[in-house]
Formats: sequence, structure tokens, C-alpha cells
Amino acid sequence: MKYTKCNFIMSVLGIIIYITDLIVDIWVSVRFFHEKQYIFGVLTLSFMLFGTLVVQCFSYSWFKADLKKTGQETQPCFLLLHCLQMGVFTRYWFALKNGYHIAFKYSSKTNNFMEEQIDPHKEVIDRVTDLSMLRLFETYLEGCPQLVLQLYIFLEQGQVNFSQYLSVVVSCCAVSWSTVDYQIALRKSLPNKNPLNGYCPKVTYLFYKLFTLLSWMLSVVLLLFLNVKVALFLLLFIWLLGIMWAFKQQTQFCTSFSMELLYRTVVGFILIVTFFNVKGQNTKCPMSCYYIVKVLTTLGILVVFWVYPLSIFNADYIRPISITIVLTLLLGIIFLIVYYGIFHPNKIEETKFDEIDGKSVQRDCRIRYFLME
Repeated sequence: MKYTKCNFIMSVLGIIIYITDLIVDIWVSVRFFHEKQYIFGVLTLSFMLFGTLVVQCFSYSWFKADLKKTGQETQPCFLLLHCLQMGVFTRYWFALKNGYHIAFKYSSKTNNFMEEQIDPHKEVIDRVTDLSMLRLFETYLEGCPQLVLQLYIFLEQGQVNFSQYLSVVVSCCAVSWSTVDYQIALRKSLPNKNPLNGYCPKVTYLFYKLFTLLSWMLSVVLLLFLNVKVALFLLLFIWLLGIMWAFKQQTQFCTSFSMELLYRTVVGFILIVTFFNVKGQNTKCPMSCYYIVKVLTTLGILVVFWVYPLSIFNADYIRPISITIVLTLLLGIIFLIVYYGIFHPNKIEETKFDEIDGKSVQRDCRIRYFLME
């Protein structure tokens, strides 16, 4: 378990994308208010605030848990920073500061005497893994709704300004980056999983997620044009099913009951967009059922959209959008099959730890209770 220079560069790119995404969202919302499109402006701000508030809640909860583990008291400054929406930036500061030292200046030969007490590489990797989980939350809670909103505005108005175009591009980059970064962090942090080595597995996984997500986002946009109430009802129904599945799996990610409820609620929201394994178990059957339902729902929306006449929709976009949805869905399923059939790192046999007083020793890694795949 080593934190390398490449990992440090990925962390730097992560904070750049995070800041760019934040600036673009603020820019787009201000432009909407300036053009007196108040509904779109409020929705843009609401998505952004909702995502960042949830992320700050989890970040502060993890700070408290980590300090409690080491016997320290929670510092008031951490609460203040999170109230000011600076929790993620605080984590990036610690991660980049320690990561730079480990990646560029740390010498294992001169620090062998410390290895028995604490592994500095593991400490940095744990910090980066926490950031990866938070970015995953923020991406699916804020980035995906923003993507749907901007696509809807583009198709409704038939034109898009530079800020909206930039918002779509940045949202796609944020979703792609956070998804792949999370998968890399997941396998780097857990001792019982093989790492995701090589460019082919990473690129295949990226395309699988990106194409299936884009196809579903466009389908939701079309459904919004057909009937907003029906679209919201469908999304609410999928969200409730996701929450029920999280309860059925009896997730144990958070230490407090209230945060666990929030976690399961967020899991349900993520499952609206894409599939994740919430317990690290064999989910070949649930995943197959999930994507079969997604394919049938997408095709159903396309059929209804072609049958049901829409005067408010620009007819010039009907054919290219339909072709895009079908092609991205097909490519996404193909990349899914290729990834899990060829490139997916198989789970190696878990190490059996010694038992003390009848209790098995647990690896001190938060992500072991997080979303698996």
C-alpha cells in the first residue's frame, strides 16, 4: 500500500475539478437570475446546496469518529469550517500536504523505526479515500441533477450559452473522474481486493459508467418533456426502492443511527442513477435485474416519446437524441459485459485474522462498509 507521485497528481486534479465545478455552477445560477429565469436559477442553487450540505454532514461525522478513535476531543474549529462549507477543502489541505511529503520527500530507509507504530502511506491513502467517497456523494447528489437540468434547458430552448455548455462538460468530467477515482481508491484501500491496474480496466469501467449514465440522463430528460409528474413519480419510486434495498442489506457504514439513515437515503439516490453494491457481496443477480429494468424503462420512454406528439419539443432533435440514447445504452452494456467478463479484478481470498477474546480483528478502514463494486 503505497501513495505514489501519480496518486498525488490525481489528488491535485481532483481538487481542480471540484473547484471548477463549484465556480461553473455559481456562474450558471447567477446568469439564470440575471436573465430572470428564476426557476432554473433556484434549481441550480438547490442542487448545489443539497449536495454540499450532505457532504459536509458526512465529513464532520467522520472527523468526529476519527478523533474519538484516537482519544481526542472534537475541535470547535472543525464544526465551524464545515458550517462554512469548507470541510472538503480542509480535507484536501491535509491530504495534499501529507501526500506531497510522502510522495516526494519521504524516505522509507530513514523511517523504518516508525513502521511498527504507523504507516504514513496508509494514513495518506485513508485521507484520500475519504475524499474519494465524499466526491462520489457530491457527484451523484449534485452533478447528475445539474446535468439533467442543463440538458433539459438546452432541448427546451434550442440553444445554449457558453456557461451552460461549460456546465455540461464539467459535470461529465466530474462524474467520470469521481467514479474512476473512487473505484481506484476502493481497491487500493481494501486488503482483500485486487487493485485496478492498467489503463484498459480503468477506461473500460469509465465508459461503462459514463455511457449507461448518459443514456439514462437523456431518457429522464425526455420523460420530463412528456410529463413532469410522471417523471418525478418514477424517480421517487426508484429512490424508495433503493432505500428499501439498503435497509434490506442492513448497511453498517455510520456509527450513529441518524447518519446511517442519511447514508441509506443517499444510497437510494445514487441507485436512481447507477448500480452500486452496498454490502460488498455477490450481486450478479441484482445487478442483472437492475440493468434489465433500466433497459426496458429506457426503451419504453423512447416508444412513448415517438408515439406521443410534443409541440413544445424541437423536432430537429428527436432523431439524433433517440439514436444517442440507443447507442450509448448499447455501448454501456457492452462495456459492462467486457469489464466484468475480462477486466474486473476478482476478489482474492480474504485474510483470516487471529481472534482475540472471541472477536475477529477488523481492518481499520472506513471504506470496508461503503459502496462496493
